[in-house]
Order: sequence, then structure tokens, then C-alpha cells
Amino acid sequence: MSILRIISIPLLLTVLFLASCTTPDAFRGTSLQPRNSEESPDAGDKAETSLPSDNSPVDLSITNAILMAIEHNRDFAVQRFAPEITKTNEETALAKFDPSITSSVSNKSASVGVNGTLPSGTNVNATYSIGLTDSTLYSNRLDSGKAGLTITQSLLQGAGLAVNLATLRQARLDTRISAYELRGIAETLVSTVEKTSWDYILAGQQIEIYENSLALAQRQLSETQERVKLGKLAEIELAAAQSEVATRREDLINARSTLAKTRVQLVRLLNIPGPDPWSRAITFQTKPVVPEIDLEDVAKHAAVAAIWRNDLNQARLQVQRGDLEVLKTQNGLLPKLDLFIAMGNTSYANSFAGSTGTVTVVGLQLTVPIGNRSSEALYTKSVLSREQAKAAVDNMSQLIEVDVRTAYVEVERTRDQIPATAAARQLREETLRGETEKFRVGKSTTFLVAQAQRDLLQSQIAETQAVVNYLKALVDLYRLEGSLLQRRGITVPGPNPVIPTSDPVLAKSDK
Repeated sequence: MSILRIISIPLLLTVLFLASCTTPDAFRGTSLQPRNSEESPDAGDKAETSLPSDNSPVDLSITNAILMAIEHNRDFAVQRFAPEITKTNEETALAKFDPSITSSVSNKSASVGVNGTLPSGTNVNATYSIGLTDSTLYSNRLDSGKAGLTITQSLLQGAGLAVNLATLRQARLDTRISAYELRGIAETLVSTVEKTSWDYILAGQQIEIYENSLALAQRQLSETQERVKLGKLAEIELAAAQSEVATRREDLINARSTLAKTRVQLVRLLNIPGPDPWSRAITFQTKPVVPEIDLEDVAKHAAVAAIWRNDLNQARLQVQRGDLEVLKTQNGLLPKLDLFIAMGNTSYANSFAGSTGTVTVVGLQLTVPIGNRSSEALYTKSVLSREQAKAAVDNMSQLIEVDVRTAYVEVERTRDQIPATAAARQLREETLRGETEKFRVGKSTTFLVAQAQRDLLQSQIAETQAVVNYLKALVDLYRLEGSLLQRRGITVPGPNPVIPTSDPVLAKSDK
């Protein structure tokens, strides 16, 4: 028998067995995150977020800021690895069905074997060996070949696609859970960027208000000084005017400090490119304007949250994962009963040319553990863990309802505050105007004018704050109901809600 024949027969056997043992594509889950905008949260118009790399001023809108953060924020860049890292567990679970090849060669023999397990619970082991022996009796070589095939099928424990694919389906559930976690992180980032941007815009407007108020206080001080020189006012009246100027300067210093600190937070969130992003000026085109929005009934917002909240969807996936764990541990309670078929063939060459022998053995092997306490404990644990996961879903649903309803109340409160603060500001303007006129005719004091100026300043700050508070309250409502990303035109992994099911075989975890 030639060396070519020695090698070709095992190779042919190996190829045929690999073709039969390869896991079907139906068991290999396709990507849960298609290579499109769902996987790339920064897949917007990148021209909108592109900036010169020098230290020129950054002119943004709220939308540009959100897109820039999604694209450049370093915390989010770190978290975006998580779904792909988790997805590698699917390949680890699939590796259980990968066949293995063993071979050996010596001067007297050569052998090759292939072993693999199918998702049905079938183990296949195929071997082929060749022996090369010199015959002293006939002064000739005696070549022999042996082929063996053993098939073992689990009939109880470890039998069937459902239990053998349970670990793979759990791995796919873990991938989806990781995707929803990333979605939650993206929602938090978008919310933080939008609210910080509004705080930055508000701080800039408040600086203008404080500057105008300081100019007003300085004019009042100049007028008071002039009247003191003319003898129309006592010198003691200067103290109130001077105190008001000093207070306005203090307020302006604090407002500028607030703007600077908010800007640092914004630079960190946006991760603005350039050699020195911390020194780049930031301006916003967007102004705080009350949007024309008619809110739906609060029950509808709660219904949206019941579908889209990422943490609720994660909890539902945990229930499905628990269902699969119950399936696995329940199967572990069964005794192990295997049907095996062993087939062997021996052939001889040269002096025994053409002679063959075939042996086929069919049998059953039963293993029954005594007590089986470990398997029973694992099963009990899995059942209790699944019930705990179900209770967690119910509890989370109620907490989400509280979150949404509380946020809805806050939206209504801040919306109603806008006209109230506007009316208060108009009245404070009239009060200051009247008090100033009375001061000029000698019927009021510098202290009363300063008090009126202070009241006007507070009402102006409250009016601008009310609009921003309303805009931020809307952001919180949308985030808590799980719709913020859709409303901002951003897609990330985990776009589809989870359909509750307790059937691990029909679960959507492997689609």
C-alpha cells in the first residue's frame, strides 16, 4: 500500500465527517446589531459636527453638541466596546459544536480521528489507522487498515436542540442586554449634554442680565452722588447705592465663574478636537425658546416607557435568560441514557489481499446518580432566580410609572412657571420705574430704589431660568420614558422592545 493511499483515505474520511458535523447556519446567530446606523450612534451628518483642528471659536447648536458628544465623548467610546466584547461569548458557546481532529504518525503506523458533538445531542467519533508490519514467515510486508465509527445519541439528559442550544441562546440574550445597557448610557449622555448646553446658554444670558443690572446700579450711584453734591440728599444715601453696585459686581463675578465651570464640563462631554480644547471659546446658535408642544396624557407617556425603557427591557431579557437556565437544570435532573452504535472494519493488503472484517455493536448505557442533590439544588436555584427576575420586572414597571408621572408633573410645573415669572418681571419693571421717579422728586430713598432694582434682577433671572427649566424637564421626561434618542434622531444598539415570553425555545433571543 503506497504512502499516497495511506494519507488519502484518512483525509477523505475527515472531509466527509467535517461536512456532517459542521453546525448548521440556522444555529449560528446573525448579528444582533446590523452594520448600519443602529450600530453606529454617530451615523448622522458628520459635516455638521466637523470642526477645524485649530483653536478657533466653536459655534454650535444643541443638535451639533449632541452629535459631537456621541461621536467624540471618551466615556461613551469606552462603553461602545461592551456589546462586541459580550458578543464573543456567542462564539464560545458555538465552539461546543466544533469538531476536533487528532492524528499520529510513526514508522510502524499512521492514524487520524475526528470527534464532534451535534446540537441534537449526538456525538460522533470516526477513526482510521494503518499498520505497516514485516512478515518473517513469507518475507513480505503485511499492511493492515482499521476504520471505526462510533455514534452516541443522548436519549434523556442532554437530548434535543432546546437544551443543547440553551447556552448559545443565553449568550445571545447577554449580547442584547449589553446593547440595551449601551442604549441607556447613550440616553444619559444625550440628556447630560443637552441639559449642560442649556445651563451654558443660561449662564451666558445671566451674565448679560448682571451686566445690565450693574450698569443700572452704577447710573443710580452717579445720580445719587450728583444729588448729594447739590445738597438734595444726605451723604448717608450714598451707602445704599454703593452697596448695590458692589453686590452687582459680586453677582457678575459669580455668574462668570458659573459660565467658566459649565464650559469645562461641556468641553469634557463634547471632547472638542484641537491642540488646546480647554481654551477654545464656545458659542451657541440655539436660544432658549418655549417649544410649541402639546403633551399627551400622562398615561400615554407611561405606556411608551413600558415599551422603550432600556432597563425594563434588560429585566425582561433576564427573565428569558432565567427560563433557559430552568430548562438546562431541569434536563440535568434526568438520568443519562445513551444509545451507541460502534462500527469497525479491518482490511489487509498484499498477502491477504481483499480480506475484510466488519464488526457492528449496538447498545444502551444508563447512568443514574444516587441522591442527585447537586442537580436538584441547581434546578431549585434556577426556578427561584427566575421568579425573582419576574418580580423585579413588576417592581421596575411600577418604579418607571412613578418616574414618568413625577417627571410629567415637573414639566407641567415648569411650563406654568414661564408666564408667571414673565408677569412678575413686568411688575418689577413698573415698580422700579415708579420708585425711580419718586426718588427723582424727593419722595423715595436710595435704599428703596436699590431694593426695586434687586427685585427686578431676581425676576429677570427667574424668567430666563424658567424657560431653561422647562426645556430640561422635557429632556428628563423623554429620557425617563425611553424616547429621547428617537426624538433626537439618534439610533444605537437595542432599538427594538422586548416581547415578554416564557418559552425559551420560541424566545427571540437567537434572532
